[in-house]
Amino acid sequence: MNDAKEHTRDALLRWLRWQADMGADEAIAPMPANRLRGPRQDAPAPVSRHVRAAPPPRSAPAPDIASPAAVTRPASPAPAADRPSPRDCHSLEEIRTALDSMRDFPLRRTARHTVHTDGHPRARVMVIGEAPGRDEDLTGKPFVGRAGRLLDLMLAAIGLDRHAEDPDRAVLVSNVLFWRPPGNRPPTQAELSFCAPWLMRTIELVKPRVLVTLGGPATQRLTGNPSGITRQRGKWTQITVPGLNGPVPLLPMLHPAFLLRTPVQKRLAWRDLLSLKLFLEEQS
Repeated sequence: MNDAKEHTRDALLRWLRWQADMGADEAIAPMPANRLRGPRQDAPAPVSRHVRAAPPPRSAPAPDIASPAAVTRPASPAPAADRPSPRDCHSLEEIRTALDSMRDFPLRRTARHTVHTDGHPRARVMVIGEAPGRDEDLTGKPFVGRAGRLLDLMLAAIGLDRHAEDPDRAVLVSNVLFWRPPGNRPPTQAELSFCAPWLMRTIELVKPRVLVTLGGPATQRLTGNPSGITRQRGKWTQITVPGLNGPVPLLPMLHPAFLLRTPVQKRLAWRDLLSLKLFLEEQS
């Protein structure tokens, strides 16, 4: 009997974890409830769906519905003027603290952690992906799952390391979105636009010699080019970052998650890595 209870408990826990990973944030009761009406002491007991309820007498008063003023509404997002500004932040830690404090932003409310950057704050190379996934949301660091491990191996193949203390060998990784979307859905344009000035301020503070974008969404967001990543990868371009003198070179590459699904394309990623290595050698 105890074994059966433990088996049921484990199954329920797995089911709850799955719902949390898919973005479920509320429980739905088996019977509908009128959220506008307050609790009543004389409320009738729920009627079984198999038993027809007797109609109320004609003289029965209509149910009391609370006035709109009495209804509890969720707090409205704080006005933009009350939120921290990217220009007020002078370090990566200050940016992360400011982002983490935005509890009124919908994505922040559903995410476990704010995922901003990982690596050397003065790295010569800054790598930018799309958005955190489950592993990143759990740890608060970007690119720590399978795709992140492949990225580390790719960078190591040309002598780069996000954990290196030497800025010339170091890499800083980030994303164009700093919170995991529920269920790993694609980010909306509104969400990306909200994070854009914070990403630009991050780049301004790091002052990287080169940017590497991984995948279509990150590349399209930074370059403004709507073409797919297969057309943009490997083609050097430049972007203007407010606060920096001169444009910043940018190299689009295939996302490691795509390479895990399509290993045959790793040959293209290797070409792009060699191009990045050659660029860094020329800049030394």
